[in-house]
Amino acid sequence: MQITPDLIKYLESLARITLDEDEEKKVGKELQDILTYIDKLNELDTEGVEAMSHCFPLTNVLRKDEVKPSMSPDEIVANAPESQDGTFVVPKTVE
Repeated sequence: MQITPDLIKYLESLARITLDEDEEKKVGKELQDILTYIDKLNELDTEGVEAMSHCFPLTNVLRKDEVKPSMSPDEIVANAPESQDGTFVVPKTVE
C-alpha cells in the first residue's frame, strides 16, 4: 500500500487535526515506514506458530460468586444531603 497525500488528508479529517505541509510529509514518511515494516514481517514463515496475546501464560483469578449481606437502602442514603423514597436526590443537570 502506498501512502498518498490524499490518504494523509483523509486521515487528517478522520482525526480532526490540521497538519501543515512539512508535517504531512513527515507523517506520510512515518506511515510508509510502518507499512514497509509490516510487509517485511508478513514475509516471515509463521506456519505452526501458535497465536498468542501475551508472552506469559496468564489466567484470571476470580473469587467465588457468593451472596453476602449488604446494607439496606435506608442505611445507604442515611448520610445523603437529600434523599427521597430510598434514592439520592441530585440537582437537575439536563434541561
